[in-house]
Formats: sequence, C-alpha cells, structure tokens
Amino acid sequence: MEVLYKSTRSKGDPVKASQAILKGLADDGGLFVPDHIPALDMGLSELAAMDYRQVAYEVMKLFLTDFTEEELRDCIHRAYDEKFDTEAIAPLREARGAFYLELFHGSTIAFKDMALSILPYLLTTSARKNHIENEIVILTATSGDTGKAALAGFADVEGTRIVVFYPKSGVSPIQEKQMVTQKGKNTLVVGIHGNFDDAQTGVKRIFSDKAFGEELLGKGFQFSSANSINIGRLVPQVCYYVYAYGQLLAQGKIAEGERINVVVPTGNFGNILAAYYAKSMGLPIGKLICASNENKVLYDFFQTGVYDRNREFKLTSSPSMDILISSNLERLIYRIAGEDAVLNGEMMASLSGRGKYEITEEMKNKLGDFYGGYADEEETGAEIARLYGECGYVLDTHTAVASCVYRKYVKETGDSTVSVIASTASPFKFTRSVMNAIDGKYDAMEDFELVDELSRLAGVKVPGAIEEIRTASVVHDRQCQVDEMKDVVREFLGI
Repeated sequence: MEVLYKSTRSKGDPVKASQAILKGLADDGGLFVPDHIPALDMGLSELAAMDYRQVAYEVMKLFLTDFTEEELRDCIHRAYDEKFDTEAIAPLREARGAFYLELFHGSTIAFKDMALSILPYLLTTSARKNHIENEIVILTATSGDTGKAALAGFADVEGTRIVVFYPKSGVSPIQEKQMVTQKGKNTLVVGIHGNFDDAQTGVKRIFSDKAFGEELLGKGFQFSSANSINIGRLVPQVCYYVYAYGQLLAQGKIAEGERINVVVPTGNFGNILAAYYAKSMGLPIGKLICASNENKVLYDFFQTGVYDRNREFKLTSSPSMDILISSNLERLIYRIAGEDAVLNGEMMASLSGRGKYEITEEMKNKLGDFYGGYADEEETGAEIARLYGECGYVLDTHTAVASCVYRKYVKETGDSTVSVIASTASPFKFTRSVMNAIDGKYDAMEDFELVDELSRLAGVKVPGAIEEIRTASVVHDRQCQVDEMKDVVREFLGI
C-alpha cells in the first residue's frame, strides 16, 4: 500500500516520499509525516537472519513506496559500505545488564552517520525521479554531530551545495575541528554567535521565506534540509531499532515476540521518534525511555504535559542535547492530537510566540509508551566512571546520560525487561569530558594526547575520523550573527 506524506500543519494535498525528501519542510512550515505507519511485513525470525543492509531495505521499502527496488537497494548499498568500520554497521555491545547499540561506526563517529550516509543518495535519486534540474542547496543547523555527518555525506556530490550553521561556543573542540576542516568545493561552515536553537530558528526562517525561495528558483537553486526535520533522515533511523531487535533474537537474548525497552539520549527528538515509529510498525517495544541532560525541557514535558522553552539554556558536556526546541516532537504532538493539523498548528504558534504550549489531558493519556528522565552533569560523569570501573567499557557523554537514566528507571519501576540503549557517539568525540570523568588528572593533557590515552585505556583503536583531523588545516573560519544568516547564504550562492 502506497505511503504518502502530509504536513503536520495543514490539510493540503499529500505528496510522494521523494517529493517530501526534496522539500524537507512543508510549504506551511509543518513537518512531513506518513499518512499511515506501515506494518512490518516480514517475521521477526526472518529479520534476525538478515544483515544490516537487508533489514534497511525491508523497513525502508515500506515507507519510501515510490522508490523502485533497484533505486532503494542502490542507495542502501552506496551508503552502508566501507565508510563504516564494522561489517555489522550497528553492533550491539552488552555491558553490565544492558545492550548498547553502537551507532557511531560511520565516517564521523556519531549516530547521525546512520541516516546522513544515505540521505544524499535518497535526495539525488528523488531529484531525478521528479525531473529536478535546479541545484539543491542543503541548509542545516547543527548542535555538533549533524553538521559534520551532513558535510561528509554531501561533499562534492554533483548538483548539491551545503551550508552548515553551528553555535560557535556550543560544540566540543573535536566536533568543531571536524567541521571546519571539511573539504569540498560545495561546502560552507559558519559559526554563529548564539546557541543551537538560534541556529535552528534562523534556518527555519530562511526555509519559510517564500520571497527568498522564489528568488533562488529564479537563479536555478532550491532549498532542502539535512536536519532530522527531513523525512529522509527519520526513515533510515527506524531501521536500526528493527536490526537491534533481530540481533537480540539471533543471539538468543530474547524470545521471538518478547518485548524490549529502548533508551535514547534525546535533544531534537528524532532518534526516539524513530523508535516510536518502529514500535508503531509492530516491533515489540515496551517503554520508550527519553533521557535528557540538564536542559530537561522534554523531561518536564513528559511530567507535566507543558512544553516550555522559557528557561536558562545550559551548556553541558553533552552538547548535541543542548536543545530547548525539540523540532521532531511536533510529529508526535500531531499524532496524539488525532492528526488535527489546526490544533497542532495552534500549539506550534504558541511555542513560537509565547515559548510554550500545553497538551490536553486526552493527548497526555496517549503518552503512556514514554518515560522521561534526566541526568545532571555530575551524574553523567559518574556514570562514565562507573561503567569504566566495573567493566572497562567507555561511554561518551550523551550515552552516559541515557545509561544513567536507564538505571534510575529500573530502580524506580523494578522493570527488568531487556533494554537497548542507543549509544549515539564515540567517546573519542568528547575526549576531554570523558577522560575528566574517569580521572581529573587527565585535564592537563592536550586534546590529542587525551585521544591516545583514551585509546590505551579503552583498548580501542583511534577512529579514522579522529586521525584525519590531527594535522588537518582549517578550511572554514566564517562567523556571523543570527540576523546575518540569509546574507551568508546569498554570498555563498553568488546571488
């Protein structure tokens, strides 16, 4: 059955998957969502016998119904190749009673690679399918990981250009070095004076500027997005939860049909929304445990039903979660609102205007699948030290938030369900914070001394993504104010 995509903010005509991927954001500012969630059409034991690429095809074919089998398999084959340092693509690692789904084995050592490795191929295939001759301009805001993964995916891809905005003082040194050393004639990286929410809001304003969009079309350009607002990012993320379940089944850790819990360190809400979609497809998932850091806007939302970004913005050791506007939550709000585009639009307008909205009691009752928790900075560091001390396994700062929240959940509920924790980044990406958590004595070391010491402690080879930036030259040193973002895009495109 064909899956079409509609906006969360209007009752306009639905579009095909390829059209939704090309547009990124709906014309009315809403996010594209499937008109129905397709059910898995293959038995769990069959999926358990498949490798990652095969599972990805079986999941994605159900959502991207206007792609031919040949087109989709080609995209998958080109995405999940030697860029990943393990044949498993997303291996499961058992440590102290939980299973860590390692999503950081791609070229930029963060979970964003799982979707951004395939998005360029989905996008260029979509352009061909829809006879698009314009140059596609990828416009992206990043809290650290999306930027580099998108740059790596789109660098020198014919028919595309990419502009990445990041908070100049809001990413780790390794994250920044990865971005500003990115090569590619079609790439631009800009540090903004503001936080991630400022960057994200600025990008959304450019997308919704119809006059600017028409001007670009006249010059042979059109915008698209590599952020998780693009459905071409979200669909590939569903795949690894299905794969994880299959691996647990194949390893005899669960019985077929047995429920698992999923724990996700969450900022923009896309990664845990993908798990929710997997559950909605029929994957046996019990609780979806949403883990926040000290910017606990999502934790407070699940506790109260009020989403309120009017609070102090905190810079933490888990910067990819330093977010107060969780864009993908809109897709869940739309669903629990009974797909009422008017009600959803009113709530998003309230968020934009007043900085907050409150869901109805009926909507709140539909959030029973979710559990919200958070870990502060001290708890995050302690979790890294605890797991390393107990079994030698080293977590990054984001996964440590999830691991800590998981332990709190078990203590509070007594729920002993087999649980998968999304391990969203390599500890090498946040080396200083990780090493300081293990022992404060390491703070005196230089960044790359810390990298080598972490490799020794963890017994893990330094990832290629880190080795390549040791001596790499800075290519991008542009900075701007938030209100200058559109001018920067104009200049880059030469218009």
